[in-house]
Amino acid sequence: MSGIDVITFGCRLNTYESEVMRGAAEKAGLNNAILVNTCAVTGEAVRQARQAIRRARRENPHARIIVTGCAAQTEKQAFADMPEVDAVLGNEEKLKTASYRSLPDFGVSAEEKLRVNDIMSVRETAPQMIRLIEGHVRAFIQVQNGCDHRCTFCIIPYGRGNSRSVPMGAVVDQARKLAEGGYREIVLTGVDATSYGGDLPGTPTLGLLAKTLLKQVPEILRLRLSSIDSIEADGHLMDLIADEPRFMPHLHLSLQHGDDMILKRMKRRHSRADALRFIADVRRLRPETSFGADMIAGFPTETEEMFANAMSLAEEAGIAHLHVFPYSPREGTPAARMPQLDRALVKERAARLRATGLRLQTTHLDSMVGTQQWLLVENNGLAHTENFTLVAVPGLAPRAILQATITGHNGKHLTMQQTAA
Repeated sequence: MSGIDVITFGCRLNTYESEVMRGAAEKAGLNNAILVNTCAVTGEAVRQARQAIRRARRENPHARIIVTGCAAQTEKQAFADMPEVDAVLGNEEKLKTASYRSLPDFGVSAEEKLRVNDIMSVRETAPQMIRLIEGHVRAFIQVQNGCDHRCTFCIIPYGRGNSRSVPMGAVVDQARKLAEGGYREIVLTGVDATSYGGDLPGTPTLGLLAKTLLKQVPEILRLRLSSIDSIEADGHLMDLIADEPRFMPHLHLSLQHGDDMILKRMKRRHSRADALRFIADVRRLRPETSFGADMIAGFPTETEEMFANAMSLAEEAGIAHLHVFPYSPREGTPAARMPQLDRALVKERAARLRATGLRLQTTHLDSMVGTQQWLLVENNGLAHTENFTLVAVPGLAPRAILQATITGHNGKHLTMQQTAA
């Protein structure tokens, strides 16, 4: 191979940062290199990254393989010990051109491979400017990084550090560049995006940032949030939901569970009632809003009754896009020291929760049939409605926006008949 290839795992923030990494490495003059941007949210994510690294080495025996991301930050020595790996960069180092200029040559010791500093010492998130995100029709912008909360199951704060926000002016500049580059939709991303602004002068909120973007960059046709913690939703955000048609009617919630005792043991800051109240408030303001949610099955100490509360919350809330994680103990987290459930039971509950999610998805798809929807066409013969439902649009050009009548669905995505461009 020649040039730079990037393999990305995990969240949309990683997708954005992978383009920053590519630009930094190219600016440094790196060539014949594979950058692996890892995720640490589950043990399975780490396993998949290690598998990808081995495969990349088999297929590219002479390339330089550089591993970074959250798993590299939290398990740096394990990756440095892999013979396939030439260098390990931390989450802060991966974004800097200087890191790629100073990479060690082949054949160095494991200690010299490591370029991973203490992420908890990082106090600011520098603005990162990119003009495109390869392979994507929607553009992502990092507005925040890190997390000040310590949910008992989560290793991510140790991979990302404490919460820090990108100044509002820098976010506006990045959005303007992306809109000028032809992106019709922008997604604001962060590790704990709704904590945005707490470390900035005047403590602006995520909702105020979104309002400012839409006002100052009128070329943005569709604005989304990647994931939010509903307990942190502010008044500006609720105003957008109610009154701003360019703010898309879809929210992905970090729910994690539906039982109050498990939520307390997870050290979450919301209750079951808080979640249901927020969803009801949003639907009252904008009835067409759809919801996605992350939920964990098989958390330590979870009884069958507690698990039933998780399933019933998803049903009562009408979650259209349910993202289920079987609980995965992460070394160094409090939950890993709690009484664990049998792995077979964890997998069985995750399968049941996913089955609930599929039923809810079908109900949501049924409700969309016969409606008029505006679609943004992606690269793969699919499009997204404003409320983030997939629609089959074979033969249509990427980035096109069109109006269509929804005619049916196949259980996974909608079908349509075009009515306007």
